[in-house]
Amino acid sequence: MTRRRRERAAVPDPAAFPTRSYDLVKEFTIALVVVALLTAALAAVFSSPDDRPVTLASWSRADGADFTATAAAELGGTSGTAEYGPPYNHTPGAAQKLGPLGLQSAAGVRIPIDTAEDFVLRPLANAPQPPVVRVALAAWAAAPAARQQAWTKAYSDALAKAPGGDPAKVTGGGFGPVPVLVARLLDMARSGALDGQLQAEGKFYETDYTRPLLFLSDGSYLETLARAQHLGGDQWGMMNETGDYPGQAWLWLYTFWYQIEPFKSSGNADALIWGLMALLSLGLLLVPFIPGVRSIPRWTRVHRLIWRSYHRTADRPEGRDNSLG
Repeated sequence: MTRRRRERAAVPDPAAFPTRSYDLVKEFTIALVVVALLTAALAAVFSSPDDRPVTLASWSRADGADFTATAAAELGGTSGTAEYGPPYNHTPGAAQKLGPLGLQSAAGVRIPIDTAEDFVLRPLANAPQPPVVRVALAAWAAAPAARQQAWTKAYSDALAKAPGGDPAKVTGGGFGPVPVLVARLLDMARSGALDGQLQAEGKFYETDYTRPLLFLSDGSYLETLARAQHLGGDQWGMMNETGDYPGQAWLWLYTFWYQIEPFKSSGNADALIWGLMALLSLGLLLVPFIPGVRSIPRWTRVHRLIWRSYHRTADRPEGRDNSLG
């Protein structure tokens, strides 16, 4: 018998093996159901809570006084967004700097926002309004900027003195059309119309929530909710999930710097921490090239601890390879 014939004879015949029927569809269905049930059970126990979204409508219904005070600040240009600087506006001296380098200013105003126009006046003008509101809009447009600021300042001060900030309990005068404008804006917000107005971009899918979020963040309501969920900046909020659920724990190094001085009280904290993290990241990349630092693993002999089972054998005379002399 030739070698080739012997090799053929050594190959087993597939028909000689025992067989059994196998229902692939049944096995797939069982596996799918088990995995689906297991996924649902684990998600119910370990997943993050699905909190209801915070909207201008829910804010205005829950805390109308805070909404009214914020709307007056937006109208007067004294809110956080109005004075933020780039990328929203050109507020002088508002941009953060990293030493002499103004990265925020260098990026420029990419999302121009005029809080009075975008958050108050345009939404009111674009919706059907009763005559008293149209008269108030005309009075505001006809007044000089100094008069407008005097009206909003007087009204904001009166709101701060009113019991609970309740607009119905405001006393005094010199407010011009401001009470009418912010009261109508509050009505629009409670009806849900203001959310749609601020999101309207003329597109089929409205997915830009920048303006509603900025309006929300200028009030105290959203911050109160965030702090209740341990999401405040001094609560390591950047690396937290809502409630007691763990979040992005790998962000601890970034959020750590916000908890200590001089970053904690610095007005340039974002820029300073960005620069520090960039420097630390560069140092990590250059570890193999920095004299002294690159030798730390060899000096500490950590590698021998990690590979202790290998070195336990390699250090014995009989475990060494002496084939090369």
